[in-house]
Amino acid sequence: MKREKYRKAKFLENFPLQKIRFRKAVFVVVYSNVKDKIEYLILKRKKHWVGWEFPKGGVEFFETRNHAVKREVKEETGLKILKIKKFKVYGKYDYDKKYSDRKGLVGQDFLLYAAEVEKNKVVIDKREHSDFKWMNFKDAEKKLTWKNQKKCLKIVDDWLKENS
Repeated sequence: MKREKYRKAKFLENFPLQKIRFRKAVFVVVYSNVKDKIEYLILKRKKHWVGWEFPKGGVEFFETRNHAVKREVKEETGLKILKIKKFKVYGKYDYDKKYSDRKGLVGQDFLLYAAEVEKNKVVIDKREHSDFKWMNFKDAEKKLTWKNQKKCLKIVDDWLKENS
């Protein structure tokens, strides 16, 4: 009996009973309507992983998601938002590894937004991104790295077609 308790205790040491936490975040599909053609802004990520994405980021303490959308787009692109559309699209994903700047977090849960901007000069945050591209839907969908972002892009593109 004592031996069994010892085995259970040793086993549980490998799995600390802490709350699994996901970072609250926003995904923002940024687009511009140029001569009745929609173009999407995607960014080349260099922090934590390398690939193509649209602006996204965590919601700060005491910040609304709407404010986070405005802040993230401004920080990552330098662009000012003209219109914001919130979608009832939620998702969650796990990080591929532990990140020192995200202690205690195992992934992110996100809410999808679309943001219309004027196609002005893009100023990327060089700490997080190395490049950017304005692309049509088909090219942006091919270029995006993650499936969840491709699905979000499709949702926004369908909405824009229905409401144009």
